[in-house]
Amino acid sequence: MPTWGEILEELQTTQPEGRASPFDIVRRKYLNQLRAHTGRNVVLYATKWTQGGGDPGLTSINAGDIQGFMEVMHGLNPAEGLDIILHSPGGSPEATESIVQYIRSKFNDVRVIVPHAAMSAATMLTCAANRVVMGKHSFLGPIDPQMILQTETGLRAVAAHAIIEQFKLAQQECRDPKLLPSWLPILRMYGPALLVQCQLATKLSKSLVSQWLAQYMFAGLPDAAQRAEKTAHTLADHEHHLSHGRFLGRDQVKALDIVVADLEDDQPMQDAVLSVFHAATHSLTATATVKIIENHLGKAFINADLNAAVAGLRFAPIGIRPTPTLPVPPPGPGQSPPGPSLPAPTPPPDEPKQ
Repeated sequence: MPTWGEILEELQTTQPEGRASPFDIVRRKYLNQLRAHTGRNVVLYATKWTQGGGDPGLTSINAGDIQGFMEVMHGLNPAEGLDIILHSPGGSPEATESIVQYIRSKFNDVRVIVPHAAMSAATMLTCAANRVVMGKHSFLGPIDPQMILQTETGLRAVAAHAIIEQFKLAQQECRDPKLLPSWLPILRMYGPALLVQCQLATKLSKSLVSQWLAQYMFAGLPDAAQRAEKTAHTLADHEHHLSHGRFLGRDQVKALDIVVADLEDDQPMQDAVLSVFHAATHSLTATATVKIIENHLGKAFINADLNAAVAGLRFAPIGIRPTPTLPVPPPGPGQSPPGPSLPAPTPPPDEPKQ
């Protein structure tokens, strides 16, 4: 199995072919290897979030992603099933719901493969699969919702549960007039509907995951509804996990009754999956690409950060849809702006080890 560094060496020796860059060629080579091994349709959904420096608004699951899934799923044979290689920090539960509805309208057999981490709303999407494939280096995360608040230091994501609990604490402590001045700056951040929004967001996350688990992963079990509700409740329990960003390993996920297969049980599949992931990581690190939605046929819907491109990172030349952050057109095919050479083969600290 090629390591992160060996994939980099392959990229350095791969010549562009027409409009396809070395990043596209190598990534699609391994997507095809996975397809050849499993005989299943393959879709990669990966974003630039573990590399650092990416705009969270661009790397999160959002309403625009449905267009990407429509593009890459067009023409796939539903009878062959669908494997989704998922690497995402999460995002909008509402957008995730629309993606699940679309995927499930086309495929009865869906398997999610997590090469590193699928967190928050990406965990919710995982729960809409029939089964999950995880390695020793794979993680899911809690699904308790986060609220975006405008603070004096800028926008911050705050756990909905933490807001509710903090408000309860304020109600108790503000009975003492001497403590009221300390609480006023905090309470000013809370809009009139925030507490209700927190409660509804929590209810939505649990409701969606419970529904999907009962309908798909736990389908046919006599206690499907009860089991699904228990799993969803635990995933959404902020008091249990203590942090929205908690990484839940494979054994912890299995303990939640989620149907998990070990990636290591199928060595050729593991080789292909991790090679796709390494190649995608290089694409996201060395170019202005921030999100890749791509199938084994080479159809891709790729988002780029135009600010990063202007700063010197290359565009991957296929399928770019630049974000409208600057009124500068993207380079045409084969006309990438100058950028740095490929990085030296030093794995990033957050790269999962095989």
